[in-house]
Amino acid sequence: MEKQLYMMMIEKSKTYNRITKKILTEHVENIRRLDEEGKLEICAVFKGYPGMAGMYILRTESREEAEAICNQEPLVVGGYATYKLITLQIANRENNYLL
Repeated sequence: MEKQLYMMMIEKSKTYNRITKKILTEHVENIRRLDEEGKLEICAVFKGYPGMAGMYILRTESREEAEAICNQEPLVVGGYATYKLITLQIANRENNYLL
């Protein structure tokens, strides 16, 4: 079965501005681990979108696996952020851009 892509939209909570260096370090270590495991396609910080922190594009075997990754994100575990998980259907040359 081909892996699927999911977008984790990370939304700031009311305590986002209280993130500690420890939590930030854990967050970056989590990004590195996901990248090393081949589960992270891209991650990015949003600029100019109040309330939004950033996003991950995840490549996983299932939505359940993507959901588990989201629930292990240190910003979410610490209550500094929430997330929305969106399934992506890729449009490209190989599938004629979904035509």
